Amino acid sequence: MIVRGGRTGGPNGASPELARLADTVLQPGFVGVEAPDWLRRRLAEGLGGVALYSRNLVDGEQVRTLTAALRAENPDVVIATDEEAGDVTRLEALTGSSRPGNLALGAVDDPELTELIAREVGLDMAAAGIDLNYAPVVDVNSDLDNPVVGTRAFGTDPWLVARHARAWVTGLQSAGVAGCAKHFPGHGATAVDSHHDLPTVAYSAEELAATTLPPYRAVIEAGVRAVMTGHLLVPAYDPDSPATMSGRILVGLLREELGFDGLIVTDGVEMPSVAGRYGVTGAAVRALAAGADAICVGGERKGPGVVGFIRNAIMTAVADGTLPEERLAEAASRVRSLAAWSAARRRTAGAAAPDGGPAGLAAARRALRVRGDGLPLPSAPQVIELVSETNIAVDRATPWGVASPLAALLPGTTALRLGAEDALPPPAAGRPLVVVVRDAHRHAWVADRLGALLSRRPDAIVVEMGLPGPATPGATHITTHGATAASGRAAAEILAGHHRPRD
Repeated sequence: MIVRGGRTGGPNGASPELARLADTVLQPGFVGVEAPDWLRRRLAEGLGGVALYSRNLVDGEQVRTLTAALRAENPDVVIATDEEAGDVTRLEALTGSSRPGNLALGAVDDPELTELIAREVGLDMAAAGIDLNYAPVVDVNSDLDNPVVGTRAFGTDPWLVARHARAWVTGLQSAGVAGCAKHFPGHGATAVDSHHDLPTVAYSAEELAATTLPPYRAVIEAGVRAVMTGHLLVPAYDPDSPATMSGRILVGLLREELGFDGLIVTDGVEMPSVAGRYGVTGAAVRALAAGADAICVGGERKGPGVVGFIRNAIMTAVADGTLPEERLAEAASRVRSLAAWSAARRRTAGAAAPDGGPAGLAAARRALRVRGDGLPLPSAPQVIELVSETNIAVDRATPWGVASPLAALLPGTTALRLGAEDALPPPAAGRPLVVVVRDAHRHAWVADRLGALLSRRPDAIVVEMGLPGPATPGATHITTHGATAASGRAAAEILAGHHRPRD
């Protein structure tokens, strides 16, 4: 297909056909709960994808109205979001997820339950008009200091992660929503957040094959429709370019060695780990040249301008030979294939799961682990929640904790929320004390405050709602394996005696 020359539609005399190819591979975000005029225009011109974030989503009716408006401009648009159904939730960002996340499902280790939860997620997404989910996370939690994976992973065992990744993809896609396994080739063995800087995965090729790759083999065998790249330097395969911009990794490893023929989507190209090195447009062009098919860009800061800059940069790269036009056409073809798959399944999609589905709370209950015998509480407690920083993927507006659901079950419960700069008050005398933490082992100030509270009140009950560390402090310790609304409710039930802990 020759797309240069003729009628001008972009820089360097590019044709309208080339502009449409460049538009097809973009999946930008935007600001607001309605489609802005610039986005409507771009969709009418052939923009191939839109990424929705919690800033765009309010409730079911609003989301359905929004997605219908997007499709009115381009019926073939791929509408995506990252609904991991755990601490990272978009459809339930304002309430917290009604389902447990990956770590909790891995703790239960019932693949049939994982498949059921993922199917419910898919039904909700299909009903909302969303057809690509940037999930599941299939990273393996190899480094407990990892600041970005944590409860988003199914666990530390590659084969456990593999069987649950397969189940999650199967359940999600059975509801007509495409899955997108991330972050290839694996973000779990790093202590750096790729939202901020470029992590290095120091494993050898043999170690990667044994640890990070089994989940990808599993989801590819399960027919996953998409894979998202990680902004990771993996010297075992490419010492110079991050995975998102590495042909050795995207083509040599993912396509040729692992046999994946679906859509390769980049993580956000505006992330400093790549944009700081190549610029947003440079990162996008390099990713396409290396084998990526769709370019995800957040859009919350630079808005419509950056989308136009990326499209023009892609057309310029084709014109000067940096990006072969055959590679761009191949990428656009894969986007269209996923859009066609989604459209066919939208016509036969089932109903949404009612109220998040009854399996969510039941799964959260099964994921709880309790050590000690100080339960249930004899009376309404004081709850102190130590609020540590979460990774950027978790929406700051998403509620978490135990105090609110516990107060509903035990009237008279009081609560304090403390950050790193807040002074530690004396625990209330004569009342049970519950201390709620999140990734306590990763935050020195949390560990210090927790130790100080336990020195005063050795009988305090500790609830860990993040990634469990090597120790379980407190006379009674509850691990929820996540900070979702379902996990908080399940912990509150145990504390109040409304539900018995599992052995």
